Amino acid sequence: MAQRAVWLISHEPGTPLCGTVRFSRRYPTVEKRAKVFNGASYVPVPEDGPFLKALLFELRLSDDDKDFSESRDSCSHINKTSIYALLIGGEELWPVIAFMKNGMIYACVPLVEQTLFPRPPLISISGISQGFELLFGVQGFLYSGQKNDSELNTKLSQLPDLLLQTCPFGTLLDANLENSLDSINFASVTHPQKQPTWKAGTYKGKPQVSISITEKVKSMQYDKQDIADTWQVIGVVTCKCDLEGSMPNVTISLSLPTNGSPLQDILVHPCVTSLDSAILTSSSIDAADDSAFSGPYKFPLTPPLESFNLCYYTSQVPVPPILGFYQVKEEEVQLKITVNLKLHESVKNSFEFCEARIPFYNRGPVTHVEHKVSFGQLEVFREKSLLIWIIGQKFPKSLEISLSGTVTFGAKSHEKQPFDQICIGGTAYLKLHFRILDYTLTGCYADQHSVQVFASGKPKISTCKLYRFKLT
Repeated sequence: MAQRAVWLISHEPGTPLCGTVRFSRRYPTVEKRAKVFNGASYVPVPEDGPFLKALLFELRLSDDDKDFSESRDSCSHINKTSIYALLIGGEELWPVIAFMKNGMIYACVPLVEQTLFPRPPLISISGISQGFELLFGVQGFLYSGQKNDSELNTKLSQLPDLLLQTCPFGTLLDANLENSLDSINFASVTHPQKQPTWKAGTYKGKPQVSISITEKVKSMQYDKQDIADTWQVIGVVTCKCDLEGSMPNVTISLSLPTNGSPLQDILVHPCVTSLDSAILTSSSIDAADDSAFSGPYKFPLTPPLESFNLCYYTSQVPVPPILGFYQVKEEEVQLKITVNLKLHESVKNSFEFCEARIPFYNRGPVTHVEHKVSFGQLEVFREKSLLIWIIGQKFPKSLEISLSGTVTFGAKSHEKQPFDQICIGGTAYLKLHFRILDYTLTGCYADQHSVQVFASGKPKISTCKLYRFKLT
């Protein structure tokens, strides 16, 4: 199990190449092994330039390659995985693992220890699972606590030394790069028991389980007595388990607060080993139905090394956490906007941050803004046609705030302006982002780990909620 090369590519639409290689690493010793194993079917790893062009073309991320291509778009080439074949210099490089997350493309070429023609089944190539582990580990390292581009650049500069320790000679030893960064001496990784094929490495260090709960509340509020407001809650529980051993057993339990709304439509990660049937049968039911399963929701699992989404769920809440009124009146090249927000008294009035984003689509850049806010401050991003109302860490004592003003737009240029097929004319929306608390569990022990999380009213939750308001 080894990798021939690794790339990190930032996707930059609108630039001449539509992307930039931020990091690349090749392993010459593995390349020599590939030449021996592959024989006449061997294709060398290309330079960064040709690889970048071929990969963006295959992923349909290049501005000049939107037309139909027989080799890429025909029905006989439907790709259901993140593994691609790149046509470079008349030769086909395969297999190439590639996926995009947060505007960054992660790619690598695993070693295939046999001839490539005919193509062997993917399940028989052990380097593929290791390649995914490596890329997920790099992704988790780059965006753990990363807040701006300077921190991302700092972490990119640390990658060469980290891969030298965690992936020497192209063989992955530890997918947890953050752990290797904190370690003074890098201990060799041993495998006292058989490793599963989907888990290429093991963790060494202090046991730790990190859990975050993210909820999105989509709300349409009409401010009319004859039209009922609607809202929908969608949540995801994300976990990162840093535990020693090849197959640690973990049980994560989610408990609702008093009078909490039951979770519904629960979908779990494949690493969950068993599940109460009552959890799966709780599906889109009436919130007043006493037969709803209200927990505790226990998830026994054998976690992977990288961060993963433990479960997705929906929930019915009696009222939206924030009531809003958003009105727009159009006058030639100007828009008069009025925004009123009220925090519901049941929601804790304390945030790490809270902001409202007001985008304007299908228009030119913002040239002038006159505004009045009762609380917080307004930032204007002219080229993006975006207003950001920074509310801060809490609402005022009245729990009500307002924003009014006039926004003037310039003429549309040939440059790319924000576009949306739905937000035309008087149709638009406002987004609210806020985060309550972050929480990390520590001190797990032995081979059995049990984690308790209370989903509301406790200082043990990480949430980020999104609210949408349809224009009236």
